[in-house]
Amino acid sequence: MDLRKVKKLIELLESSALVEMEITEGDSTIRLSRAAYPPTAPPAHPHPAISHIATDQAPNVRQDIESGQSHAESIGNTVESPMVGTFYESASPDSEPYVTIGSVVKPGDILCVIEAMKTFNQLETDIAGTIKAIYKSSGDPVEFGEPLFLIE
Repeated sequence: MDLRKVKKLIELLESSALVEMEITEGDSTIRLSRAAYPPTAPPAHPHPAISHIATDQAPNVRQDIESGQSHAESIGNTVESPMVGTFYESASPDSEPYVTIGSVVKPGDILCVIEAMKTFNQLETDIAGTIKAIYKSSGDPVEFGEPLFLIE
């Protein structure tokens, strides 16, 4: 593969929101990747908009200035995405979501499906509790380490 093509691919990766790309040309394959969040810098949006909170149980998500932690995070456990992919709340568009606000879950219960590279990966919980917030909707892209659920 030509060095000019490799440089163009690096520029394309840097100018896009992509985290990883793999290109095959004949017998040559090149894989370029970068960390979703640099380890020395915090994520650009540490507290994503909460789109599925029941209004009668909505935690106060205002920033606690002294601790640097939101109230919502201090009252529950955040389930984060283990990979980059696409979030789906059910097995198919016609089926019911695995969990909704107020669902009681136990270790091993499926919370959602994350599609990565045409593979559907079920995300199971390792804690018991009640779903207090769902931060994503079906079809939303997710990054590694991004909060998906709040379980209390």
